[in-house]
Amino acid sequence: MPVLFPHSVLRASLAVCLLGVLSACANTNLGDALQRSLGADPTLKDNPPKNLGRPSPNKPQSTPQKQKSVPLPEDFPTEIPRYQQATLEQVEPLKDAAAPGKLTIWSSPDPINLIQNFYQKTFESGGWEVLDQPEEQDGGTFIVRRNDLDVTLSIPSRATTGKSSAASSSKPPAVATNSSVTTFDIQYVRDGKDTKAEKPTQAEKPQPSQKPTQAQKPTQPQKPTQPQKPTQPQKPTQPSEVASKPAQVRSGEPEKFTDLDKVPRDLRKYVADLAKLGVLTPGTANPKTNADSQGTQFAPNQTISRRQYARWLMDANNRIYANRPGLQIRLASKTTQPAFQDVPRTDPDFPYIQGLADAGLIPSPLSGDSTAVLFRPDAPLTRENLMVWKVPLDTRKALPKASIEAVKETWGFKDTAEIDPKALRAVLADFRNGDLANIRRVFGYTILFQPKKPVTRAEAGAALWYFGSQGEGQSAKEALFLKPQTSQPSGAPKAKPSN
Repeated sequence: MPVLFPHSVLRASLAVCLLGVLSACANTNLGDALQRSLGADPTLKDNPPKNLGRPSPNKPQSTPQKQKSVPLPEDFPTEIPRYQQATLEQVEPLKDAAAPGKLTIWSSPDPINLIQNFYQKTFESGGWEVLDQPEEQDGGTFIVRRNDLDVTLSIPSRATTGKSSAASSSKPPAVATNSSVTTFDIQYVRDGKDTKAEKPTQAEKPQPSQKPTQAQKPTQPQKPTQPQKPTQPQKPTQPSEVASKPAQVRSGEPEKFTDLDKVPRDLRKYVADLAKLGVLTPGTANPKTNADSQGTQFAPNQTISRRQYARWLMDANNRIYANRPGLQIRLASKTTQPAFQDVPRTDPDFPYIQGLADAGLIPSPLSGDSTAVLFRPDAPLTRENLMVWKVPLDTRKALPKASIEAVKETWGFKDTAEIDPKALRAVLADFRNGDLANIRRVFGYTILFQPKKPVTRAEAGAALWYFGSQGEGQSAKEALFLKPQTSQPSGAPKAKPSN
């Protein structure tokens, strides 16, 4: 029968045997090897392990690679629209500018066409005067103006495509080398022409020099002629006459434009005839050009505003039909109740805009359109606006009923559904005018009408070259032979360009 020992006795016996073995191995090679295998590594004392939780002293250089955002300049105009997905990368002062301004360089992960479409729509709908804009969708330069603010937007940035390598090296490498990033620059200048330019001329320092002369010559204050000339400042009647002057006879002298060679070839003869007839007015001078050295500019590729086209429309109709008073449009009196909330009697173009509304030629509350309470005179004229205003003066009768299907069958436009229902009737009626249709004369053959696209000054002039329907009408070229009779009131005075 086996003998069973308790566990405590076995553990004690095992410990005694182990001590005996270790004692026997003392001062032997086996004991030394066993001690070395169980001891700590002596090399760790002089060479501590690397990267065990402590940062390397050379590593902090990787954190500065984080791009710091450039603060927006304090004088950055709030009127300038900002692309939400863009980051300001650099700000530079304008050294050669006569007025204060800056060049700001931006970057965005979005492609060029998205950025360009955003600014094009914002400038056109935000009350900006578009002096120049890209013709393609792959970038270009916008030159716009609003009050005393001139803005030049370049996509992609000229600072990264046209400047020296030194300029590009000053920008963050990620912006310059990453092909998926679009850079663009916004240059802004406030010239202060509307306010600051006039005050120095009135309070320039000749006055201090004149005061001593008046003190030395006491006889000068006694001259009745100089005190009496407050009659000229007393002409505060002029501001009120500004609204009434458009109702006077325009001189009819043709403008001699120096840039008609820039008019598209197919439209050049139409614009030239209207210029000889004295209908067209000069365009807005480009702030980057010297208007004095270039003469009177027509600016054919500038976008025309609604107010300017209203003036041209009435002026062209009345001059082409100078010998037929029954077909002329009457200017509105300055005492007429305004049809639009944003065109008061004091507006210089009130007689034209109100006259068209009184005649029922443009949508207004007078014509039963209760939603057309704003005329938006400084907004760009669109293609469908041009048709709605012009075609009734061609047909001289009620426009036919129209539908999307009818317009699509006649013109074949792929974007017929985008045309405003109020413009469908005018577009359909224009088709019935054959080769004299406004769309054919201005835009040529096209299967895209692009109803919301802004109209240029050259296109607007071509549309106004002919008034009539189905061969019964008159052109500006024919009206030139009636020039001796145009001294009669035509209801279209000469005025400063208001585009």
